[in-house]
Amino acid sequence: MFTGLIEELGRVLSLERGDPSRLCILAEETRKDLALGSSIAVNGACLTVTQLSDASFTVDLSPETVKATNLGQLREGEGVNLERPLRLGDRLGGHWVSGHVDGVGVIQEKRPAGDFFLFAFSYPSTIAAFLAPKGSVAVDGISLTVVEVKKGVFTVQVIPFTHHQTTLGEKRVGDSVNIEADLVARYLRQLISPCQGAAEERSGIDMDFLAQHGFLNEAQSDR
Repeated sequence: MFTGLIEELGRVLSLERGDPSRLCILAEETRKDLALGSSIAVNGACLTVTQLSDASFTVDLSPETVKATNLGQLREGEGVNLERPLRLGDRLGGHWVSGHVDGVGVIQEKRPAGDFFLFAFSYPSTIAAFLAPKGSVAVDGISLTVVEVKKGVFTVQVIPFTHHQTTLGEKRVGDSVNIEADLVARYLRQLISPCQGAAEERSGIDMDFLAQHGFLNEAQSDR
């Protein structure tokens, strides 16, 4: 589990494509307490450390990871957002980020907006239900707050610190990003889906419907 607060901007040393592909990253800070088998989020994707050197680490990319994220598109020297897992007792400064990428989006717009930077990202239709103004979203592993949601696009405002300390400062319009929907929104959607389906079938909600789904006790439903 992660928070979406990026610890270090690492650099790709190499990407060996194969089955699995192997990604080697220069990371002097986050390397310090890593061990073989450690988890680490790379551009928001939770990966396992398979090799270590003095200032770098290597992770394996399964075919599914390459397919579902932008990691297979990385080039030598390119920056990557790095975050080590949350430890018990740590402050939760961002939001719950699982490291399971929901899909890849594309930067549609990037421009200064006063003291901030405005970004617009396209997103897969499968996560449309989980995006809402003021809600949380992870973009390349960065915890951000949604400003506006339009059909197929959502916007965020990025403070200068985040812009300079993460890959967003290097990204351009047309570049891809990993997107993970808010974990809480995902589970809430799953919980209410059966109720929504039942309500649509009944063409309305009445006292019987509320009682069947635990909102009323037996005495109340008889009134």
